[in-house]
Order: sequence, then structure tokens, then C-alpha cells
Amino acid sequence: MMGDPSKLLTHYHDDARTMYEVFQRGLHISGDGPCLGSRQPNQPYKWMSYKEVTARAEHLGSGLLHQGCLPNPNQFIGVFAQNRPEWIISELACYTYSMVVVPLYDTLGADAIRFIINTADISTVICDKIEKAQVLLDNVERKETPGLRRIILMDAFDPAQVEKSKDCGVHVQAMQEVEALGREHHRKPLPPAPDDLSIVCFTSGTTGNPKGVMLTHGNVVADFSGFLKVTDKVIFPNKDDCLISFLPLAHMFERLIESVVYCHGGRIGFYQGDIRLLSDDMKALRPTIFPVVPRLLNRMYDKIFSQANTPLKRWLLNFAAKRKGAEVSSGVIRSDSIWDKIFFSKIQASLGGRLRMIITGAAPTSPTVLGFLRAALGCQVYEAYGQTECTAGCTYTTPGDWTPGHVGAPLPCNLIKLVDVPEKNYFASKGEGEVCVKGPNVFKGYLKDPERTAETLDADGWLHTGDIGKWLPNGTLKIIDRKKHIFKLAQGEYISPEKIENIYIRSEPVAQLYVHGDSLQSCLVGIVVPDPEIMPEWAKKKGILGTYKDLCKNTELKKAILEDLVRLGKASGLHSFEQVKNIYIHNEMFSIQNGLLTPTLKAKRPELKEFFKQKIDQLYSSISM
Repeated sequence: MMGDPSKLLTHYHDDARTMYEVFQRGLHISGDGPCLGSRQPNQPYKWMSYKEVTARAEHLGSGLLHQGCLPNPNQFIGVFAQNRPEWIISELACYTYSMVVVPLYDTLGADAIRFIINTADISTVICDKIEKAQVLLDNVERKETPGLRRIILMDAFDPAQVEKSKDCGVHVQAMQEVEALGREHHRKPLPPAPDDLSIVCFTSGTTGNPKGVMLTHGNVVADFSGFLKVTDKVIFPNKDDCLISFLPLAHMFERLIESVVYCHGGRIGFYQGDIRLLSDDMKALRPTIFPVVPRLLNRMYDKIFSQANTPLKRWLLNFAAKRKGAEVSSGVIRSDSIWDKIFFSKIQASLGGRLRMIITGAAPTSPTVLGFLRAALGCQVYEAYGQTECTAGCTYTTPGDWTPGHVGAPLPCNLIKLVDVPEKNYFASKGEGEVCVKGPNVFKGYLKDPERTAETLDADGWLHTGDIGKWLPNGTLKIIDRKKHIFKLAQGEYISPEKIENIYIRSEPVAQLYVHGDSLQSCLVGIVVPDPEIMPEWAKKKGILGTYKDLCKNTELKKAILEDLVRLGKASGLHSFEQVKNIYIHNEMFSIQNGLLTPTLKAKRPELKEFFKQKIDQLYSSISM
């Protein structure tokens, strides 16, 4: 076990122990500085001050109470919107009057949204667009969510568009209308206590109904205090900090980092809602803090190298990164070296030119990508690991330790221990096992789901994550496997497909892949989606020419990719039965839209198996054993 049980951090600032106090602290520290910003295409950012945000939250909250909502932690309010200032105003309105936020997001799918509204007894949903209101109304009309009584719209709308609301007994209002009601019937804030529920975050499992993770104000404050404590001597948030908000607010990773900014009087600028315009938004906003997922870092890395379009340019770029990387590994982080001036200043300018800190989490990041970007971006790049059940993070890389290949040490708000998983040959005595977390950031359980709560949270309060970790000699944790997705091959060997996928994904031309096997087969096969930007160039170097779609059907290319996967597998110590024996090259990315990824971009294994059933059968029948 790592950590001292008697010294777990519950809060960093005495005057910020709930999310309501966090915001009040920001208002005080900033001296009513700019708080929430948004922009129209090709326009500068427009800002709302802390006082304006606080006043609008009080008006909205008072308006909700005037219409029958109750100021206590049993009152759940749905928020169904993309990232924008009104999301935060709605959230703060709930916290000001001790109500609970339940985020909804469309990538969960229609069934999950109905399930959440019913499970959480949501009678009021605040949503951004008329289209979402119409989806919610259709559900009520079909008597699938009978408890929904009120929809509040952020965008202006024509009442004719929601005509059917009258027939099914749902009151549709504009957010301004509710705020006006609250101005007339203002109620004094009734703030929550640290142990009160603040949010129920429904996580999309890869199977079954979503689970409603119940998090208190104390959970969220403890978790972000842990992050603060780790970095406070090196980089401390202040009122000049500015964060770009584009990762979904429905996920705790984004909300947690934004909370740190509010607590210290900083600003949040929202992207326009189109990921393709993110670079334009960043140039206009010039953020200092950039929370990001590995997929975007990979895309940045690929783009940089695809623009270095000759072998000499690529060699120079790598040479400069190695020279700068030597500085980084000795603890020097700067953006004014000779290498920055010649090679990296353009890359830094494309992100606004003011970044102090990048935080990545939610999935493993390639050590190559992380190492290069730490050198090229001239700012601190941290990696976190965790899950919604421990609010967001439970480990974090330590300032000064820029070695790749691990997720850092335990946060000062939680303990971590590894527990034996004998069926996979992982034993805590050897420093390997299932990662278990305990501390004030660990959730209270799943909403109305005692069975799944008992599976995840044991009697002593340890959260069993389902991830397999390994302690490294320097006290950091490396995630090496998943407990759940294991199966046996026909001859009895246990297979962990995600471990194999994490090795194979390092193959240069590969963007995504799915490794398949089952107890009726004696070997593994794979579905590979090549990277449209990298693969054609990689193929060309091997003398294989053609368009992306043509190359995906090319048997020579398939053979070359399969050889590359097996080479990587051997180098990483995979047994021969853990190597794929045949692959199918697929030319369309797995995505949330086509139902093959969860909203947090994790593979939906049962859906992938079903989707590629025919191809998998063909792969097996073509293997001559």
C-alpha cells in the first residue's frame, strides 16, 4: 500500500470546502475579474465577470425554487448541453441552493438518457438546443419518462416548435424567463455541506445500463486539492490563468480542472463547439492551462510530423526534440531556447503561445508522443490516472519526474494498494495486482444500485478499479492490464486483449485495433484501422502505392502491418499464443457515432465482436492451422 492513512488531504483552502465556496473564493480573489468567455466565429472572446455569473446563478436557482424545486441534496436537476457558460451557471445555481447536478450527454444514446431521467427522478432538465428538447418531449409523449415536467432552454426558441409539450404536460421555458422569475422572487443562498451530494455522474459502461456515480462536494474538493498539493511548489494557479474548455463537461476530468481555476479566480474560455476550430479558438483565447485526452495529443504529434515532409526535416525535428528533451529530463522547462526559436515556436504559437500546463488523462499516452511534446511545447505536461468513482484522478505525475511509461504516484488525498489477481498470475507480493483506492475522493456508491456498488466498493471502503497496476522502483504506478476483459483460448491459456492492443497500437501505421479470441479458437485475430494521415506514407516507403482505401485492400500492406505487429509483440515479450495470426484491414474509424466506442472513447468489445462477426469468421477459416 502507498500513502499514510492518517494524513489524507481533504481540502487545500479552509475557505473552499464545497463547490459553492470554491466559486465564492474565486469571486473574492479575482476582485470580480473575468470568469466565463465565449465567442462567435472570427470574433474576439466576450467575458462575463464573476459577479455576473454569481448573480445569474442565484436568479436561476431562485427561479427553480419558485417553481417547486426543493433546496436540498435530494433534488436532482438534469443538464443536457455542450460546453458553454450557461452550463456552469446552471451547475452553480444548483450548488447555491444545495441541489444536485446530473449531466446528460447525447453520446450516451437515447436509451441511456431515458434510463438516467427515470433512475434519478429528474423532473427538470436544462438543455441548450431545441433539438434536444424535442428528443426529451418525444420520450414523455411515448410515456417513457413520465416524471419529466419541465424543460428549460438556453437557446432562444419559437414556441410553435414545442407545441406538443402542452399535450404531454411538460412546461418548456427560456432560461432568461426562469432567471427573471428568480430576480423577482430572490431567495437567500442555502449552501451545501461538504458531505452533501453535489453531482451524479453517469458513466457509460462497455456493457449494461450506465451507473450513476454519487459524488459529494467533499469528494470533488479532496480530489482537486490532491492535484494542487502535488504541484504547489512548482506551478500554482492564479487569477491570470485561463483554461480552454472543450472536453465534455459531463465528464469529471474536465470539471475537476475547471474547479481548480475557479478556486483561484482564473478564467474559462469555451470553444465554439466545433473541434475543427479548436486551434482557431486557442489562438484567440491564448490559454495557460490545457486539459486534453491522449487522442488529441497523438493527432498533434502526427500533424507536426506530417508537415515535416522530408526525411531531413524529420531528422532535424527529432534531433531538436532530443536536445531539448535532455533539458526537460534535468528539470528545465522553458520556451526560449535556441531549439524553440528555430523549430518549436510555431507549434507553441498554434496553441496560443502562453501555455503553462497541459494535463492529460482518460487513456494511456504513448511515451514517444509525451516525450516529444514535453520538449516541443515548452510547458509542464502532466499525466493523471483515475476514474469517475474516485472523482477523477488517484495518481499524478510528479513535477521534475518527466520519465514516460507510468501514471505517477498516488495523490495525497488517497491511498492505493494492489490486490492479488491469481487467475491472471498477478500477485501483490511481486508488486503487481488490481489497483484499489481509498480516501476522501472515493465515491459514495452508485445511485439506486446496491448490487453494483458492492461489486466495486468493498466493506472497508476500498474502490476496486478493475485495472491491473505495477509499482515501479521509484514509487510510481504503471497500468499494465485490465482485470475484466480476459478469456481463455481453446488450449486453456488466459488472454488479456487490452494488454496486447496497448502494445500493437505503437505500430506507426495503426490508428485503432481490436484483438479477438475466444475459448473455441486456439489463436487470436485482429481488426486493424490504419491511420489515414500516416499509413499511405509508411506504405510508400515499403514500395506499396495507392490511395488509402485501395491500400486497405492491398494484401502486401496487410502482410507488412501484420509483420510490424508481431515484431512489436516479440519486443514486448508477448508469448506466441498472445500474437495475432491474421488481421483484417478496415477503412473506417471506430467511433461513438457508429456505436463502437463509449463516450469516453473506450472500445465497446461486445459491439465490435458483433459488428465484425463475418470478418472474424473469415479470418479464422483462412488460417491453415
